[in-house]
Amino acid sequence: MADWLAALDRRAELRAKAGLTRRLHPRPADDQMTDLAGNDYLGLATHPDVIAAATAALSAYGLGATGSRLVRGSTDAHRALEEDLARWLGTDGALVFSSGYLANIGALRALVQPRTLLVSDAHNHASLIDGCRISGAETVVTPHADVDAVAAALGAAPGRPAVVVTESVFSVDGDLAPLARLHAVARRHGALLLVDDAHALGLTGPAGAGAVAATGLAGEPDVVVTATLSKALGGAGGVVAGPAEFVRHLVETGRTFIFDTALPPAVAAGVHAALRLARDGDDLRTELSVRVGLAVGRLRAAGLTVSAPDAAVISVTAPGPEAATAWAADCRDRGVAVGCFRPPSTPDSRSRLRLTVSAGVPRAAFEQALDVIVDTAP
Repeated sequence: MADWLAALDRRAELRAKAGLTRRLHPRPADDQMTDLAGNDYLGLATHPDVIAAATAALSAYGLGATGSRLVRGSTDAHRALEEDLARWLGTDGALVFSSGYLANIGALRALVQPRTLLVSDAHNHASLIDGCRISGAETVVTPHADVDAVAAALGAAPGRPAVVVTESVFSVDGDLAPLARLHAVARRHGALLLVDDAHALGLTGPAGAGAVAATGLAGEPDVVVTATLSKALGGAGGVVAGPAEFVRHLVETGRTFIFDTALPPAVAAGVHAALRLARDGDDLRTELSVRVGLAVGRLRAAGLTVSAPDAAVISVTAPGPEAATAWAADCRDRGVAVGCFRPPSTPDSRSRLRLTVSAGVPRAAFEQALDVIVDTAP
């Protein structure tokens, strides 16, 4: 009976030899680390207005939603958040899920019908990859940001329903997908476009409405937008936004919506407060842009290979998985938290540090953190 545990130990040993061991690093409430790893881009997770809104809802509703959205889990806080999300994103409707991961899986399942072809970018997030797999639809994975390859895949399946699946700002290297060209190709072939706007929402577009809005695609009938509420909005949960008919379809058929306990009302209320701050947060977005430019310039001047970010994700190449792990550990030992991405989490088998720039980190601490990254580079 212990054979299966021994097999797991052996697999752990192989991962360790390849430099792929992963460990949890719990942080205390009074954590003093300079955070260049989390996703609180605008520093709203601890904003007094957000905390106050969440606290008031916690007192009113209690800790949890107490049920799924279709049973007892829908509250006024959920409804108000969804209505404001739809207005902000420029869509007919929006539906909140308990996580961005479940939102992506639910959206993809709901878009698939018999003979549907999914055309998915090679650098897409794991939630989109899993959504494609779980949907059961035939999936063609195209080279990263290759519009011609997408057109070829759609052209090879004439008459079939199809969905082009992409992130807007990609979560690993922080580059922006060619959304306008992807939409034009999709529309020419009668396909839909699904865009995960997680790393652009709050950071780009008019009033921070995201990359879909920035491209002028908000509200298009053949575009579906997903996002997590845990990045620039500093909370938790996910959203699917698009035509009212599709939102209704999700409510009535979406398994990751129907059979999941709802997002806690306190989180919904806190996220709603963060949305209002993000919508009026042009000063925060300006500061963030300045910091991204500062970081790229400092790291490149030190001879490091750095991505050209389109939002607030910066990728810094490491020589290999073991070097990346050691580099991240050295940064952590000197009080700087950075992301460490290694195969198989990277789509191109390249190891790197992933830095996420936040306007909530004090400027002096941010600049000092860049020095630490340079000083500890392998």
